Amino acid sequence: MESQVRGGTRWKRFAVVMVPSVAAAACVGVGLAQGALAASFSVSGQQFKVSASHLHGEGFAQYGGIDSVYTSTDGEKKTQVPVAISSFDDATISKMCQSVATPIPLIGKTVYLRLEAGNDAKKPVKAENLYIDVAQLDADAEFKDIDIGVAVKDKTRGPAVKDTKTTLPGGFAQQAREADLYGVKQTAWATTAGTFKLSGLSMKLGMDKGMECY
Repeated sequence: MESQVRGGTRWKRFAVVMVPSVAAAACVGVGLAQGALAASFSVSGQQFKVSASHLHGEGFAQYGGIDSVYTSTDGEKKTQVPVAISSFDDATISKMCQSVATPIPLIGKTVYLRLEAGNDAKKPVKAENLYIDVAQLDADAEFKDIDIGVAVKDKTRGPAVKDTKTTLPGGFAQQAREADLYGVKQTAWATTAGTFKLSGLSMKLGMDKGMECY
């Protein structure tokens, strides 16, 4: 499952790497239930899909966290969900697609929003201080100079911890000097970045389920 490749470590399916981080996120959830931590990041109750042919990241770190999300689009109630927070100092993304499905009660149908960018090989999507709150991720992955099991508070790579109130300082984290993900298919709750440059941006709305990225 693991092999040394050009000074790095490769996993065929990145979902395997995520397991410890999700377990750490579950521990954070226990802390929330006991009142030890406060969830302060509210996001919509809709997950979205993202695919990409290649993501190259410099300064990578991943650790567990908690997002406070609305339970439905009416925005009346919230719940806490565990996430694996993938963060990068700098990232370039080729052939990025993002889609979200929104049920519309008034018309009894689902509307799909699809966004594409970075389809030109010479103009990939670029991001700085990128955070992705991941629910599920599949990809071929290669890491260079990776540390697995570092404590969240002692990590030395990637941007600063996204929210110290919803992470465990002594909890599980992993970090790498570089990360390359190929054939990315992920479901996420939120994405934030210091800067996010979408070259060749295209956005469409429709009611065809085939508009989803995968």
